Amino acid sequence: MTVQPAAGTCECGSGEQFEACCGRYLAAGQWPTTATGLMRARYTAYVRADIPFLSESNHPDTRHEFDPLGARRWAEGSEWKGLEILDTEGGGEDDTTGSVEFVAHYRRRGEMVRHHELALFEKHDGRWHFKDARSPQVETVVRAAPKVGRNEPCPCGSGRKYKKCCGA
Repeated sequence: MTVQPAAGTCECGSGEQFEACCGRYLAAGQWPTTATGLMRARYTAYVRADIPFLSESNHPDTRHEFDPLGARRWAEGSEWKGLEILDTEGGGEDDTTGSVEFVAHYRRRGEMVRHHELALFEKHDGRWHFKDARSPQVETVVRAAPKVGRNEPCPCGSGRKYKKCCGA
């Protein structure tokens, strides 16, 4: 579900005013105290094309991998539609690592895009930083019973072929 923030509220979807939410990180020099807070601030930085914040919020060990020109092209070339936080693990004020599974919705070249990612965060010198990203784990569904072929007898016991009974 794509959620557009109300006028005057922060782009991260928190419902708070920008200045009281991500604005204090992007403009006022404060730093998020949780991995989720940094995730929300990074999304807002993409919406606002705040490339210096995106660079600074990368972990020092991986900051050299950040492409500021590519990030600017992506940020400015996209119409940002909303952020969904799906799951978090760790990432609290007393933790040193954390992960945030999220979906960022945006429109690019007229096409809606759903960017689903598992972002990994790590504290460095007491501050949260984005460390890496992975594709979320997709659960493999295992059948409890063997697959019924179309021409096999229907498992419901009707005596008819599966394709003519429950498989129709």
